[in-house]
Amino acid sequence: MATVVLVGTLDTKGAEYAWLSTRLRESGCDVVLVDAGVMPPPVGAPAGDVDAAAVALRAGHDLEALRAAGDRGAAVTAMAEGVELVVGDLHREGRLHAVLAVAGSGGSFIAARAMQALPVGVPKLLVSTMAGGDVSPYVGSSDITMMYSVVDVAGINSVSSRILGNAVAAAAGMAAHHERSVDRPSPGGRPLIGASMFGVTTPAVDAARRRLGELGYEVLVFHATGAGGRALEKLAAGGFLAGVLDLTTTELADELVGGVLSAGPDRLTAAGRAGIAQVVAPGALDMVNFGARETVPERFAERRLLVHNPTVTLMRTTAAEMTELGTLVGRKLASARGPAAVLWPLGGVSAVDVPDGPFHDPEADAAGLESLRAALRGSAVELREIDAQLNDPSFAVAAAERLHELITAHDRSSADV
Repeated sequence: MATVVLVGTLDTKGAEYAWLSTRLRESGCDVVLVDAGVMPPPVGAPAGDVDAAAVALRAGHDLEALRAAGDRGAAVTAMAEGVELVVGDLHREGRLHAVLAVAGSGGSFIAARAMQALPVGVPKLLVSTMAGGDVSPYVGSSDITMMYSVVDVAGINSVSSRILGNAVAAAAGMAAHHERSVDRPSPGGRPLIGASMFGVTTPAVDAARRRLGELGYEVLVFHATGAGGRALEKLAAGGFLAGVLDLTTTELADELVGGVLSAGPDRLTAAGRAGIAQVVAPGALDMVNFGARETVPERFAERRLLVHNPTVTLMRTTAAEMTELGTLVGRKLASARGPAAVLWPLGGVSAVDVPDGPFHDPEADAAGLESLRAALRGSAVELREIDAQLNDPSFAVAAAERLHELITAHDRSSADV
């Protein structure tokens, strides 16, 4: 039977979770109720299958001490830690086929933390009063589905019963589907490759994707918009990928300079930590991304800017910034536990970094290459300089074939151990 794990604060939402539990069981699901509340539930509230004391203890906290301290922020954080661990335990034990939570801001924080820690593909549904605004703090790079509660989560009424009823139906359906498919191999059983792409690197990624398909891989493409890079890192860390073709590392430039599409400081680290083969290129490192022209910070007013479209403005990276980026890429890859190679296109790193193009700057690109070369010196990471532009098919095919060679050699050496 498919199991839906309910995560809720029973000290404030007991009636709602009793209703959800009943409806889920009527839908043919088993239910595990995890109590994330800090205070004692009111009389008549349902008891958690995993009670609040057990949740706190799972993260090394004492529930009575949390109550006595009177610090709500610290208590919510502690319970979020515990729920994340409890939900992870249930998933590993095969007792979780979907997660459902109904919450305000505090409960949404708790539930979202646990949901984000689960692997991609595990159904996650969060009905929240916060879903009408910016949901990025709750969704992160995970596949969380958020539903706006419309009315506050304060009892079952003619409106909330419809919305929560839809949530129950969705969670039950997803759980049943997940239970049936969890052990089913992916279509075709082809190894998965994660590839990063931007508009100005699309020809390269498309050509590489075709070649990798010919070599027997399925390629998952991630748009390098910050969230895309974080999703790529998450899948690499989760063991989903046989290799990473990181042709578009532009998010590193946004993180360094202050653009709007940063994927955070951990970008370009997960594959290395996991020992996954990776081929990396400086795709779109020539640019930092901002919104509409008027949103570009005043300190960059004299920089070389390109209005890509009415909502996106690009800024060319300088030689000094490219030097820092080359060093950053080199240091991240030098610590990789698996095979890694960097392919550097001597003809330019994006569609606008070409002769007579708006971001053509051979000196800046050369500065990045030189610092990368220095950072990789003495490491096992291969650096190959190719006399082509990033979007030339020859460069893309070379990158795809080199990744295939690294994966094949790595698999062979692993089998020999």
